[in-house]
Amino acid sequence: MSDNLSFQDLYADSVASIGKSDKISEATRAKIRILQDQRDKLLSVNAMKCSDSRGRVLPEADGDIRNCYERDMGRIIYSQAFRRLKHKTQVFFNPANDHICSRLEHVIYVDYIASTIGSALNLNVDLIRAIALGHDVGHTPFGHSGERVLNKKLKAIDPKLYFEHESNGLRVLNILEKHNDDNGLNLTFEVRDGIISHCGEYYDERKLTPCRDKTEEDLSYLIPKKDRKGPATMEGCVVRFADKIAYVGRDIEDALRTGVIASEFDVPVVTDGVGSSNSEIINFLVQDVIENSMDKGCIMMSDHAGDALEHTLKENVAKIYTAGKVKTYEKYCDVMLEGLFDAFYEAVQNIEKAEDSKSSSIRQFAGFVKNHPEYKAGIDTPLPIYVSDYIAGMTDSFAVSCFNEMYKS
Repeated sequence: MSDNLSFQDLYADSVASIGKSDKISEATRAKIRILQDQRDKLLSVNAMKCSDSRGRVLPEADGDIRNCYERDMGRIIYSQAFRRLKHKTQVFFNPANDHICSRLEHVIYVDYIASTIGSALNLNVDLIRAIALGHDVGHTPFGHSGERVLNKKLKAIDPKLYFEHESNGLRVLNILEKHNDDNGLNLTFEVRDGIISHCGEYYDERKLTPCRDKTEEDLSYLIPKKDRKGPATMEGCVVRFADKIAYVGRDIEDALRTGVIASEFDVPVVTDGVGSSNSEIINFLVQDVIENSMDKGCIMMSDHAGDALEHTLKENVAKIYTAGKVKTYEKYCDVMLEGLFDAFYEAVQNIEKAEDSKSSSIRQFAGFVKNHPEYKAGIDTPLPIYVSDYIAGMTDSFAVSCFNEMYKS
């Protein structure tokens, strides 16, 4: 959370400038643009072509050797929020075991699965990758447990406030991250739409048809998930399916590794024909989506695959996500995040006092607020939102260290 420039920051800035060098001649750029146009024309009629993008909120000049979605991809993977994903919980909190899936690994799996499906269907894989890589940047430390705590704390202060990682992801990319010293990454409409519409917690989905009439207003992170439309593009629909496919089998494997599932007799029952391992489950579901979506204006599964996915996810809920060991871990996380929220919420009500606090964690939070784009702009942001912005950006280990510094010293 430091403001000091690291080697990684400097490296990211240099890589993010790819394509802007004067060493690329205008003739070479022209050839690249011709190739990009040709690739666009070869895409499926159902694909989102780069040339048809609705663009960015703040128009930018073209002339880069990358298409608009490749540029978005670069901005996302070199953002601080993306880098922190490697230290955030997916489901199981076990930082000593490198074989337990982190949030970053999950994102990479979604990227791979979605790209495989999109390539087979001749969709725009660059758009798919940008959405997939950015889809979880809004996640809190400690996975969905942290998300529930922030939502509960916000609603206790004001019932109109809420926290959802999908909308927070868009808030992070639109406001909190920086690009060329400006606040917000200024991503294309289609990438932002895919990120806020990616929710993979709807277990009964069998078919997704793009909501192509969505507007900029539909992307507001102030609209709760239950009132939000589905993805506007086929590519966004692919990522939404891939999100579920990526974690359904992997969570079973991690449950075995962590001892949440004690033996093979406790493994969630997977419908016949789907497979028993993570690779078999993924292979079956990916092939089913491709087979049933080919040459259609929607992304869909067969009834058999859809039923199997829903059944396995519900089995995971019963035997993994609500298992005693997981619930005990969640209580531990809840205590920490509630303690952090209470301390920071008290601090945000008097920032000048917080700047002189004996607690280094409080002082650091005060600095975050004073440098927050909305605070500096004089926007009337509810004070609890500064707290949720700060906590949601934490890694697991940073949250633990802040809690220990404030409550154990």
